[in-house]
Amino acid sequence: MTNLKKRVAYLQGLAEGMDIDDGSKEGRILAGIIDVLGEMAEQIEDIEAAQSDLEDYVESIDEDLYNLEGDVHGADIEEYMEVECPNCGQIVCFDAGIVDDEDLIEVTCPNCDEVVYVNDEEILDDTEDAVLEAGNDNRMVSSKDTEDI
Repeated sequence: MTNLKKRVAYLQGLAEGMDIDDGSKEGRILAGIIDVLGEMAEQIEDIEAAQSDLEDYVESIDEDLYNLEGDVHGADIEEYMEVECPNCGQIVCFDAGIVDDEDLIEVTCPNCDEVVYVNDEEILDDTEDAVLEAGNDNRMVSSKDTEDI
């Protein structure tokens, strides 16, 4: 911005060096134009300073919001898995952490109580085999149901 103010000051110096009479029509116009340019340069400098302050303030708000989001959502944002129920087609969401859980966990559909996920592959394979033997390959059953077959 100082470059703009320097250029206006240079124009003021040129006008003074040309001995332009302020009483003449041309002299008043040139003096008025140079004065307006000087005022505009000052206002632009003020706007740039305000813009810089505003950018700093917005950056501060952004950092505060990021910290607040971390507090609200917790340090570790949980991941979820989605599985479509083979019986009713509803999407069932559950914590992705149960995939690695050592305990046997079955996830059932809240709509029709159908088992949509078992975290043990052997049980899941046995269950699917039992369903195929029973002739119902559209429905996945729980491990309790396979004991009855």
